[in-house]
Amino acid sequence: MAVRLSELEKHPSVRAYVQQADANLAAMGFTEHGFRHISLVSSIARNILLRLGYDERQAELAAIAGYVHDLGNCVGRVNHGAAGALLVEPVLRELGMPPEEIALVLSAVGNHEEEVGEPVNAVAAALILADKSDVHRTRVRNTEVSTFDIHDRVNYAVNKSFLDVDEDQRLITLCITIETEYTPIMEYFEIFLERMLMCRRAAAYLGCQFKLKINEVLLL
Repeated sequence: MAVRLSELEKHPSVRAYVQQADANLAAMGFTEHGFRHISLVSSIARNILLRLGYDERQAELAAIAGYVHDLGNCVGRVNHGAAGALLVEPVLRELGMPPEEIALVLSAVGNHEEEVGEPVNAVAAALILADKSDVHRTRVRNTEVSTFDIHDRVNYAVNKSFLDVDEDQRLITLCITIETEYTPIMEYFEIFLERMLMCRRAAAYLGCQFKLKINEVLLL
């Protein structure tokens, strides 16, 4: 029987790794990378492939990759994609996932970082788009606005973020609403331009164009 996302969600090792990963990043001053983030990324990755006509199993593997993509942060932030792939492989094998599916999930997890990753397959491309589209004020841990750094400001300024997939036009658009009293739009590009270029490559792998719309203005 095929391994399902629900099995990963209940696995004690996965839960422990997610909790420690998010605790590590909290200590380092990073935005939220816990169950909220991974559940959202998992859902978006699945929906991207389903909307573009991929089969249910490919979409399920994208959901699994989305759920486990940040496990490596429990080891360290640098190269956490590769670390996460190594951590999740024994879990997937224990659950009985066939080697070819494990390989697909590992390649996606190991390639989601903008510094080193590439959309090497459809699962990886969907994961990249889902992960990089999660910009929202609910990810900000700091409750003192006066002490926000640029990442806090940009995430807090975003009160709406939606990845629109138009399967007919083969167009993937990240639609963001930014409250500019918290940050100028230019700051978004200052920290996220590399991520948006990675999204463009991921969309191209899926046979789509990638667009960025901020406050109803098409910017990329």
